Order: sequence, then structure tokens, then C-alpha cells
Amino acid sequence: MGNILDTIQTPGDIKKLNLQQQQALAEEIRSFLIEKVSKTGGHLASNLGVVELTLALHNVFDTPKDRIVWDVGHQTYVHKILTGRREAFDTLRQFEGISGFPKVNESPHDCFNTGHSSTSISAALGIAKARDIKQEQYSVIAVIGDGALTGGMAFEALNDAGRSPNNFIVILNDNEMSIAENVGGLSRYLSKIRTEPFYFKVKEDIDIILNKIPAIGRSAAKALDTMKGTIKYMIMPGVLFEELGFKYLGPINGHDITELKKVLSRAKAAKGPVFIHVCTQKGKGYSHAEENRHVFHSISPFEIETGEVKVNNGPSYSDIFGNKMVELAGKDKSVVSITAAMPHGTGLAEFSQKFPERFFDVGIAEQHAVTFAAGLARNGLKPVFAVYSSFLQRAYDQILHDVAVQNLPVVFAIDRAGIVGEDGETHQGLFDLSFLSHIPNMTLMAPADYAEFSEMLEYAVLKHWGPIAVRYPRGKGPEKLMDTAPVHPGQAVKLKEGKDISILAVGNMVETAVKVADGLLSMGISAEVINARFVKPLDAKTIVQSAQKTKKVVTLEDNSIIGGFGSSVLSLINHHALDVKVKMFGYPDSFIPHGSRNDLMKKFNLDEESLKKEILKFK
Repeated sequence: MGNILDTIQTPGDIKKLNLQQQQALAEEIRSFLIEKVSKTGGHLASNLGVVELTLALHNVFDTPKDRIVWDVGHQTYVHKILTGRREAFDTLRQFEGISGFPKVNESPHDCFNTGHSSTSISAALGIAKARDIKQEQYSVIAVIGDGALTGGMAFEALNDAGRSPNNFIVILNDNEMSIAENVGGLSRYLSKIRTEPFYFKVKEDIDIILNKIPAIGRSAAKALDTMKGTIKYMIMPGVLFEELGFKYLGPINGHDITELKKVLSRAKAAKGPVFIHVCTQKGKGYSHAEENRHVFHSISPFEIETGEVKVNNGPSYSDIFGNKMVELAGKDKSVVSITAAMPHGTGLAEFSQKFPERFFDVGIAEQHAVTFAAGLARNGLKPVFAVYSSFLQRAYDQILHDVAVQNLPVVFAIDRAGIVGEDGETHQGLFDLSFLSHIPNMTLMAPADYAEFSEMLEYAVLKHWGPIAVRYPRGKGPEKLMDTAPVHPGQAVKLKEGKDISILAVGNMVETAVKVADGLLSMGISAEVINARFVKPLDAKTIVQSAQKTKKVVTLEDNSIIGGFGSSVLSLINHHALDVKVKMFGYPDSFIPHGSRNDLMKKFNLDEESLKKEILKFK
């Protein structure tokens, strides 16, 4: 590693470097990122693209006094390196190590926690408003990607911020993609600004030229004002943002430190809201990331020389889902799929190629995706919305109001349900069982293995009428834990007979339940194991019979205990006035930090050994 990076302990150290040294530092940072992320995994491509931008920001602004709000936050590794956390990068995204996202409790240089997209402008505007009410003096900057800018919340904030007199800067980091390639009209608009050379030529001079046109008389002045506006719409870049009330600066080469510093300094001195359009290359400096930007957006540990992931033993739940969707679409022409900017992450890439007319990528717009699905369903199609659990919660009202109230046949394929591990609080899928199970008309399933998952998808897409969700975990699972019984509404499967205690499990906790029962049997305890399959409706007959027999019930779920599977079982037992003891195992009423799934399960007593000890106490 080069010597310059070793000298950077605070952002103030950057200001001491000349241009040549800063350019060398940029390359050292890229090498550092590639080396560290190859071992820990993480968001690589996005961080490689913002090296010069981050250096320029810390040249012009003084954090933590000045506040930088990073949208999503998966591009903050460079910021973390420059703000005293370089030596902690071996712990990146590891249990009790540094987070892959901004965390206010990790450093004073992180002013706002982020993790989901399209929130930065709202948060930064709130900080700027509070600053001015308190009569304080500092700059506030929101850094948002062009993918995140497709989110409706970003435009709500732009609409509000543009009419504000507050000094406030929005930086658009335009790298032509979010996790996948960007889609839609805004993407085309930004692409036009990026690629049309004429825009670069006139952007500095157009207002000066138009203002020199004389106005003679009231009617002539009105006509000239109209003409000026028309000319600006025809040839001036960034008119959309100008009309929203921002001073538009750009497009700027996001890898030119000198130009970036010049424009940022100009924005810092400006009055009112400023919008800076910066063009960067995602994955810059590492050929594998440049060529496979969606793969290296978020990647597991990999070999630097080849770019290959170090461990890849078989298909994941997302792969199984993608293959099954292709099969189902081949059987039924009314089957369509929807993603919110994640065709690769959700396993729909092959579907998009084989059935392009039935595939819809709506951008980072989960609310729109759900109501769009409702419209498709209302008109006779069978939409399947594939979405990560933590992102689906952004569309709660649309699920309830636009789908469930009308009892429409929309399938929610909920990927990364339960603990997802290294991405931490904002990405753990621990709430979907809770926020979906209380919605009328909703059916909710969770598979224990790949074979059952395939059966559930077939049932949900081709046989069920009404809203239905299938939730499944991140990564890999067992091929087949048991002989797969046909899926019938609200029907559980008894995997083991027992007389001393009933273990009711759902989803990926079923495998753990079987192992725990085997361990208890060696200790002389006979545990009955039930794979619930359905969280709603519950199999009341099977559960009640088992509870009456053993008088002791344990529930296992990869979800928050509050309002989850165990709560539903407890409610059922209460409804039937059963005289049994119940112990629920799941995640507590807190936000679960980042770390491997194994580490987190052990911490919260959900691993096999911990569960056996806890059940023995309960026994």
C-alpha cells in the first residue's frame, strides 16, 4: 500500500496534498478497497466510482461541521477511509465491526443513518432547515445516485426543497445505474444531458446571452420572456431541475478532482438550493467491476485476479425462484413478473430475456410496483412482485389499500426474509410476517426447503386467488428435508411424532427444529416437530391436537417475535382456551446489527445448541 494513504488520519490531511498527490491517493484508495472487499465482501463498484468525488467533497467542506448525507450509503467506504476508519476495514460488515453504511454512532462524520434509497434529500433538507432556525452556519449536502433519484420520495423532497430559500446542495452521482441498469424517462433524460456535446458547450453561456436580449415595451418584454424560456427548454441542460427551483451545475466529470473542487466551491458560495450533476463510472479502476457492475454492486468475498466469488456451492433461493418463474410463465401466458430495479438480485434475469413483454422493471419504486401489480391483476393477469423483505415494507399502504381491500391475486415473492446478515439493521427482513399477517385477505407461506418452495410457488401463481406472499431467506437452503406433500391452503406438515413437547417452526427454522428435536431425543425428550408452512391461515387442527397432547409448545421463526408466527400461535391457543405452556423464539424488540447469520443466531439464542439449552429449561 502506498505511503500517501497511510498519512491520512482526518479529512484535514487531504487539504495538505497537491493535485498530483491527490490523484495518486485516489489510486491507492481503489487498491485498498479492492483488497479489503475481496476478503469481507461488500459494495465495491459504487465505491470505486466515487473516489474523486469523495476526495473533492472533503477538500471543499469540513466534516463533521458540514453535513454530508449519503443516499442509501453503499458508496461511503471512501468517506469512511478518509474519516479515521481505515484501520478498521478488516472488520467491515463483520459482527461487532464497522458497518457498510453510514452510522451516526460510529463516527461524528456520519450525520444521518441511511440504508434504503431516495431518502437523502428529505433528510438533508430537514438538517438545513433546522440549521437556519437555530441560526447556525455550515453547509448541508445530499449525495444521491441516479438510481435513487427514480424513487418518488426523492422527487417529493426536490419539489419541497426547490421552493425553499435555504442554502442546500444536492449532488447527483450519475453512473447510469443503481443495482441494475436504470430504466424509465428520467434515465433517458439524464442520458441525453450526459451524451450530447452541445449541452457542454452552451451550459455556461446560455443565461448570459439570453439576458442581453433587450426588452422594449410591456408586450415585447412578455414575448421575449416566453422566447427565452422556450430557448432554454430546447438547448439548456438541467431545465427540469431549474424549473423545480434549483441552480443547476453540470454535467461534471466526476473523476476530475480539479473540476469537482471548482464546482463544489461555487455551490458552497451560492444562495439557495443548488443541484450538481456529476457523471462517474461505476466500478472504475477494476476491470471486473467495470464489466460486471451489477455483480460487483454487492459481492461476496472474491478472487482479485479473476473476479470470481470464492465460495459458490450450488443454487440459492433466488436462483430457484427465477427458474420456477420461467417454468410457470411457460405454462400460463397470463403470468408476469415485476421488480423494483433488481432483476439480477431477485433471480429474474432469465425471465426478462425469455419473456421481455411480460417482465417489468419499474425502477426503485416499490409503492408504484405494488399498485401497478394491482392494476395488472385487476385486468386479468397474474403478477408476481419479487422484492427483498426490507424493501417491501416501503409499500405497506399499497399492499393493504390497493391489493388486499380488492382481494386481488398478486403474488409477493419476498426474498431475503429473516436475518440477511452483513448489511445490518436497514436490511434485516425481520418484520414481514408481522406486517403482513394482520392484513385481511392475505395468505402467507414460508418454505422449509427448495422442493417445498417450488410447490408453494406453483400453488401461489397458478392455483390461489387473492393476495399471497411466499417469504424465503437469503442465500442457500436444503434441497429436500422431507418428502414433499402437496400444498393445500392452511395445511401444516408433521415431520416428527413426539409426546413431551411440540416444536412448531416455519420457513428456514424448520431445519433447525428437526436438528434440535434429534438432539433432545438423545437426552430422553420426545419432541413433536411441525412444519407450519402457512403463517396465515394457521393449521388450527394440527396445532391444537399437538398442543393438547404435549401440553408444551415452542415456536421458532426468523422474524420479530412481536406480531409474528409465535404470536399467531399464541393467539390460536388462547382462542381455544388450551391449558398449555408456550415459549416463543425469534428476534427481540430491537434492531438487529450487522454480522453473519450464524453469529446473530447464536447471539439471540436461535442456533441449535442454544435452543436445546433453552428448551431444557422450559421443559
